[in-house]
Amino acid sequence: MNNFKKWEIKKIDKKDFPPQLKVIKNCPDFLYYRGNWDNKIFEKSLAVVGSRRMSRYGQEISKKMVSELVMQKISIISGFMYGVDTQSHLSALEMGGITIAVLGGGLNVLTPPENEKLYWQILENKGLIISEYEKDFQPTLWSFPQRNRIVSGLSSLGVLVVEAGLKSGSLVTARIAREQGKKVWAIPGQIGCSVAEGTNYLIKNNLAKMVTESGDIFKKSAKTNQEVIFESLDPLENLILKELKVEALSMDELSIKSGVDVVQLSTKISMMALEEKVVEENGKVYLNSV
Repeated sequence: MNNFKKWEIKKIDKKDFPPQLKVIKNCPDFLYYRGNWDNKIFEKSLAVVGSRRMSRYGQEISKKMVSELVMQKISIISGFMYGVDTQSHLSALEMGGITIAVLGGGLNVLTPPENEKLYWQILENKGLIISEYEKDFQPTLWSFPQRNRIVSGLSSLGVLVVEAGLKSGSLVTARIAREQGKKVWAIPGQIGCSVAEGTNYLIKNNLAKMVTESGDIFKKSAKTNQEVIFESLDPLENLILKELKVEALSMDELSIKSGVDVVQLSTKISMMALEEKVVEENGKVYLNSV
């Protein structure tokens, strides 16, 4: 077994958390982590959860969805357990993406032990291993559901449920995500399949939005049309969209980059949001490129 001291355990205070995590219910005061903490990796992030008893279909769709999401520079957050969690981490790494594992135990407790290689791959590829528990804390029946609020809370784009039973931890995460005001997405599954009952339940009861392609989650690019739109906009709109084309920005960041005061920007962005040119989420303004 590798020496866990290869990466020093560090602690980060709540004041340095990503904004979306600070506002969740029962937010921890600090987190332990291995890796290089950078809040930028959470600015465009999605939690992917699902059954530990992943079906062949679940494996294939997890790989496909995560690979396509990573191509959009989306960081993948999951819980490091068997099944969909593990597949999501692996698929992100295979595509050269960044993935974050939130553990149900301490950072020195490898659960499951079969994921030792994955543990180090995540760290070696600029990812993070995170836990709210002391380094040698042994996971319990309650610690896994408790960590789900962090899995969901760290995400900026919401939670994607790939496969889930009706009484699964993934449905707990979906409920927590809704309580946090996060978007919940679900992959429809085969009728009568036990690991699809939970996702189908979410969709049927309007508790999650059905996803049949990765583009349902991220906004597809339409660069050619965007350039035409830019030419017809007034100067301030053109300036705002030019900045947002590079990256999502907070109102203060946009003010600094554009040289326009926040009050004027706020009025203009509100109008642009009504026209579906931009989207405001989690304190950031995004370009709506659909």
